[in-house]
Amino acid sequence: MKKAFIQTFGCQMNEHDSHKMRRLLDQLGYETSAEMETADLVILNTCSVRENPENKVYSMVGRLAKVKATRPEMVIAVGGCVAQQEGKTILRRQKAVDFVFGPDQIFQLEKMLDEVGKGKRGVYIQWQPRDKKIQNFIPEEELTTGEVIAGQGMIAITKGCDNHCSFCIVPQTRGTLVSRELENIVEEAQDLIAKGAVELLLLGQNVNSYRAKDKGFLELMQAVAGLDGLKRLRFTSPYPNDWNSPLTDLMASHPVICNQLHLPFQAGSDRILKLMRRDHTQAEYLEKIAELREKIPGIELSSDVIVGYPGETDAEFLETLDVIKKVRFFQLYSFKYSPRPGTKAEKETDGVPREVKEARLDLVLKAQKQIRLEILDTYIGGDYKILIDSAHPTERGVMQGRTDSGVRVSVAAPNLELGDWTTAHITERREHSLVGVVG
Repeated sequence: MKKAFIQTFGCQMNEHDSHKMRRLLDQLGYETSAEMETADLVILNTCSVRENPENKVYSMVGRLAKVKATRPEMVIAVGGCVAQQEGKTILRRQKAVDFVFGPDQIFQLEKMLDEVGKGKRGVYIQWQPRDKKIQNFIPEEELTTGEVIAGQGMIAITKGCDNHCSFCIVPQTRGTLVSRELENIVEEAQDLIAKGAVELLLLGQNVNSYRAKDKGFLELMQAVAGLDGLKRLRFTSPYPNDWNSPLTDLMASHPVICNQLHLPFQAGSDRILKLMRRDHTQAEYLEKIAELREKIPGIELSSDVIVGYPGETDAEFLETLDVIKKVRFFQLYSFKYSPRPGTKAEKETDGVPREVKEARLDLVLKAQKQIRLEILDTYIGGDYKILIDSAHPTERGVMQGRTDSGVRVSVAAPNLELGDWTTAHITERREHSLVGVVG
């Protein structure tokens, strides 16, 4: 039996796409391989939101080329957002790559592999038709093939984005926004629950821009959260401009919807936010955060932030730092600005020196570390329900799960299995997580 290895970079939408590809490859007779070097087929499912993941892809292709020199029968494919962005350039830069395909082509794997078998090198980055804003982009025959891992399932409710933030390449690599019909999503959710999913994650580049006919994200959340057998519902990532009081009220009132929210703010300066085309101000963002904190005690917040955007002054950076200290995010994904091809910001003069960006990022990381540790300290002595989702990667007999608010907890309980529920009494904290005891 042939073996296939998929390396996933980037967001949870890419993780979802990789799950779908593994399913398709199973149907084609491929066995999943844990070793890239011995696989017959290697797929790199790529991310181009930041510069570093893109560089990692080219580095990995270079390593694979050396393996293929000794095993010419190995098939190498580059998929995902870098593939959509670069297209034929990848084939020109590296002759070891056999085919390149974008996110809209994942369900065409059989056709692409057939053409490789005929000796062709191909580029498959055509968009599926997007004549309407409603599109059931998961094929009907794939609705009941979703995976449940450790009691968890993922559902893509939208793809693409219409916001066109000046720094973001997603509209170019994922296309314009389309939403699946509510009934189509609910059908997939019911199938995953029937397979044992007790926690679902709704995915999209901008989930709360969801709109299908007369149904918005609020109605979708109500429908999925009300399904029998579901115990936890998470979603990522919403957009601040589309977040509103009814969504906050729904989160506060529905016990199935988890007290965890990722709400990117990107910068604290109104001038920089306007340049970024974010369409919200610092005050508007903080007002929504204040309402969330008031109505949902114990909610844990996470966010994205970019430092060193073209023209950002020291004073404007300090506004970003001030927001971080005011909001007190549990988790913060912070980045130095890097220009992405085809974005509006790429045309602007990147006037912030590299060493300044690095110094600003260091200040953000230090402030966020202190905040995270202080938040983790508040959990010590409490009892929290966790869903076991993994074994500890380095500690024998230790299992891991997450609280309702998304905080990771390790427990020494070798008898627990993936998908089990347990209550952990928190005894200590580590740098990023908690330690508890059960029983």
